[in-house]
Amino acid sequence: MMNRTALVLGATGLIGEQLVSFLLQSEEYVRVTVLVRAPLPYSHPKLYTVIVDFARLEDFSEEIVGQDVFCCLGTTIIKAKTQEAFRKVDLHYPVQVGQIAKRNGAEKYLLVSSIGSNKISRIYYSRVKGEAEEVLAAVGFDQYHVFRPSLLLGKRKEFRIKEKAGILLFPFLSLFMVGPLRKYKPIGAGQVAYAMYRIAVSKQVRPYAIWESDQIANIQ
Repeated sequence: MMNRTALVLGATGLIGEQLVSFLLQSEEYVRVTVLVRAPLPYSHPKLYTVIVDFARLEDFSEEIVGQDVFCCLGTTIIKAKTQEAFRKVDLHYPVQVGQIAKRNGAEKYLLVSSIGSNKISRIYYSRVKGEAEEVLAAVGFDQYHVFRPSLLLGKRKEFRIKEKAGILLFPFLSLFMVGPLRKYKPIGAGQVAYAMYRIAVSKQVRPYAIWESDQIANIQ
């Protein structure tokens, strides 16, 4: 038993919801703090819910605490409606939470990014994801792990037509996803959540690592 504390950003999303479940059930974590906009529909002895205004994160700095920070926050440009709003959710909020948590003693940061993330990408979504990865790397955590899943499998609260199309085509496309293309195979959100948990509690991982989708799928 490790008696660690966790801080989760994006606890109501496809990955975050399952990650919180793993953390609450684990023997390693004695407290799981979640930053959310509204109360969760459940409670647990280990769970500490902080209702925050993400536009004023510094006002909640005393409660942004946890040894291991898990960021599962993310949106789409369609849902955010503007590139600026998307950038706030996928870059500014994860970075600001990371900076505050580091000041408060956080040791590890585990980030859900995306396949193809690159700060010089021509695709805005991928470029912002790449920028977030780089800025967070400079914060100075003892351990920093980036998870780049491919198309996520799971039941979302909102409908995403491109993801739905990809899921329907997966059985056919998977026949061609071998060798270097394996990392493009869709992956279960639960697999990503479990991989984040396992890497966080592992004593045998290097301080900094980027986990591509096929590598995430193999984490036990």
